[in-house]
Amino acid sequence: MPIYAHFDSDSESGAGLDLELGVQRRPRRRKSFSFSSWARKMFQSVSRQLQMHYKLRPFFILCLSLAFVCGLLFLVVFYDNFDGYHFSRDYELEPRNDGTLAFRNLRNLVMVAGHAVYTSSSCSKAEGEDSWFLESYQKHPGQASTFVEHIKTGVEVAAQDEHSLLLFSGGETRKEAGPRSEAQSYWLVAESKDWFGKREDVRDRSLTEEHARDSFENLLFSVCRFREITGTYPINITVVSYDFKEYRFANLHRSALQFPASRFFFKGTPSAPSSILAAQQGELRVQGNFERDPYGCEGSLRMKRLTRDPFLRTVPYPAGCPELKEYIHSNFLNPDKFKPSIPLIRVEQRP
Repeated sequence: MPIYAHFDSDSESGAGLDLELGVQRRPRRRKSFSFSSWARKMFQSVSRQLQMHYKLRPFFILCLSLAFVCGLLFLVVFYDNFDGYHFSRDYELEPRNDGTLAFRNLRNLVMVAGHAVYTSSSCSKAEGEDSWFLESYQKHPGQASTFVEHIKTGVEVAAQDEHSLLLFSGGETRKEAGPRSEAQSYWLVAESKDWFGKREDVRDRSLTEEHARDSFENLLFSVCRFREITGTYPINITVVSYDFKEYRFANLHRSALQFPASRFFFKGTPSAPSSILAAQQGELRVQGNFERDPYGCEGSLRMKRLTRDPFLRTVPYPAGCPELKEYIHSNFLNPDKFKPSIPLIRVEQRP
């Protein structure tokens, strides 16, 4: 008589009697998934496949391995030099309504460093000392005329080069003068003088940089502003300031930015006759400070920047010059750890 096994539906799946042998069968345990075990088996499988193909096609496998290594090295090198790659690119700006690029053909920078804020309601008195807010060390006869001479010289230099951008640089540095910038003051004086007879040649490519608080920022921020306006960095730079500041600009500031000396030019004008001696003595002190602290991050140079920002203006850079992002942030946020080791400006020739 056949033996029928009784199957209990509540028992574990796979458990019960063996119908042929009439013995109890042990239930099977389900194997839990292990990613490490799966990965090990996959690696072993791929390894066996590669070994098999290597025996059949050794040259092909060798080339494939070399290609993989070269690709990996390329990614590593590209990642390390990613910032430098973008630094030398020529970024395009948004086109104007007429479909052209604004200021795209400008290659050289002419920067006029501001020294005071114009406070008069009329620009017809630009040569008068009472039309400007002057610090005590600036109150000398003929001082205002030196500012006008800077403006005129900048216009004349820019007029000689149709591919130059003229920038008046200087922020809202004097609380008593109100929220007016040195740069706007200089631009308005040039406008009142009808651009010294060169209106048609220069006015449309004369703009302002309105955040600089000292001579180093005059240069650095003007370079950033040039990049913001034209889409690239200047090939040549000409600075207009007092003649006794030539060493500071042409040597200290230029070398701090590692800009080529062969493409940097300085156009100096004399200070007021009665202030020459005091100006030269003061300049020696400032030069010594910048020699010890090229970027003005510490001590008296840093304090001067703080006092020359009475209206708490936020510096917009490096929004317009992203290649200098690390430098700008290091300069203002963490100066103690900022130790530049590569050129900050790479000159790029354009057709």
